[in-house]
Amino acid sequence: MIDRFTNKLPIAPIWRYRGRGCCKLKNKVFAYARVSTKEQNLDRQLKAFIDLGIDERDIIVDKESGKDFNRQNYLALRNNMLRMDDILYIKSLDRLSRNKADIKEELEYFKAHNIRLKVLDLPTTLMELPEGQEWIFEMVNNILIEVLGTIAEQERVTIKQRQAEGIAAAKSKGKHLGRPPIEYPANWREVYFYWKSGTITATAAMSMMNLTRSTFYKMLNQYENGKVKL
Repeated sequence: MIDRFTNKLPIAPIWRYRGRGCCKLKNKVFAYARVSTKEQNLDRQLKAFIDLGIDERDIIVDKESGKDFNRQNYLALRNNMLRMDDILYIKSLDRLSRNKADIKEELEYFKAHNIRLKVLDLPTTLMELPEGQEWIFEMVNNILIEVLGTIAEQERVTIKQRQAEGIAAAKSKGKHLGRPPIEYPANWREVYFYWKSGTITATAAMSMMNLTRSTFYKMLNQYENGKVKL
């Protein structure tokens, strides 16, 4: 595992050894943990992986922003350590990136290289199925890719719309009175659907929309009671 204090990664072996000679072993299990700053704590993520029995040497960590994939340790894991049929655990999708379009591309990369991604906050990615039913994993992965693609596109549209509305508001002389209405995230409907269907947990939904617990349930109450229309 990367030393959380030096944040340095040992050189990853290209081959895995077993006994004499050189041969590629069966699938290996890795985990990836990330926080955005050196002051933030990794312990919660690390404990979750260790509780699963993952060797600490195989837990790769970064203390860098999730705005893109320009992270030294993650790139070393992705490009030098992970092999076909390996398994990668993460706590939630936003540990990969905060950018939905980037996450979508990464899921497509894992799919193309037959790397199985298990997300602790997405129970459907953790299922163990009998041999011959692997197509279900591909279906779940395809759903995630499609949903994230839709969310990313909706976020782009919403950003442009908000920019136009902001310019119009700045030019207006009117003044809004009272408390401003709650502004729902652009991906609310997609994430709400997957939470409501049991595909993701409430914690995962909050993470995907960057909402606190109290705000999430306040929005949920208004949405389900028909007090807002999106």
